[in-house]
Amino acid sequence: MKIESQIEKISSFQHLEMLANQVVEGFISGMHKSPFHGFSAEFAEHKVYNVGESTRHIDWKLFAKTDRLYAKRFEEETNLRCHLIIDNSASMHYPDLKPGQFFYENKIGFSVLASAVLMNILKKQRDAVGLSVFSDSYEYYAPEKGSDRHHRMLLNKLEELLEKPKEAKKTDTITYLHQIAEKIHRRSMIILFTDMFQSENEELLFNALQHLKHNKHKVVLFHVIDKETEVKFDFDNAPRKFIDLETGEEVAVFADNVKAEYEKEVESYFKRLVLTCAQNRIKYVLVAVGENFEKIVTTYLVEKQTFG
Repeated sequence: MKIESQIEKISSFQHLEMLANQVVEGFISGMHKSPFHGFSAEFAEHKVYNVGESTRHIDWKLFAKTDRLYAKRFEEETNLRCHLIIDNSASMHYPDLKPGQFFYENKIGFSVLASAVLMNILKKQRDAVGLSVFSDSYEYYAPEKGSDRHHRMLLNKLEELLEKPKEAKKTDTITYLHQIAEKIHRRSMIILFTDMFQSENEELLFNALQHLKHNKHKVVLFHVIDKETEVKFDFDNAPRKFIDLETGEEVAVFADNVKAEYEKEVESYFKRLVLTCAQNRIKYVLVAVGENFEKIVTTYLVEKQTFG
């Protein structure tokens, strides 16, 4: 899962699909250490058997090897629809990448590669995937499909998101989550990548998240953060000017003077977010830029198994 050890720094984003495939293949090769033991060799050809389904397609040979029930899949079968949502506001383009850093070492890059990884898995399992992108506008929408052409179109869009926005983009999370919820008619797994930085009323934001659950969708919220600076507020005590990427507002402070209060406010907000997601049966997962993608893949596979 350590991409740095497998590939030199890429000079363009045309290798996004290759990088995603490396992550997935690395995960599959390590499955013998995970709860998905026995699933790797037949990754694209089997699905988990759910109680109540017909038993005639169960692969009994695989059951003998793994002690787990898997049903054989068929080429025309699509048993999952997944819609990816990416927050493309200015705050998601933090931190600024220094020379020599990989594109996935900021929040938007991490979210793009994580989305490409999930798309790779969906493609292997012949499932349908759609994509929405929002910031201060509803930038992009593509419905759930499973064709190779559709997959390439979505990868091209993901690559475009890696460009630094030319101007500050605020986050209008509430408006566009409601619009996205209205667009997804057939029951789907909805996966949202966002840093949850917003200035709107929290109650309205939580209502928008709840709206994603309509039509019995399953919702997974990947809360993407830069842990060292956004959670730990790890700065030296030299005077610093902090700039809001979305509004341009500036404030000059000594980090040590506000660190304790900042950490307290962040912890309180995260706890409210976790509680609200739990109350609405939304899977909440905190992910930090710089981590590997195992948490992303494992969360998806576990949630898929409970999505009947």
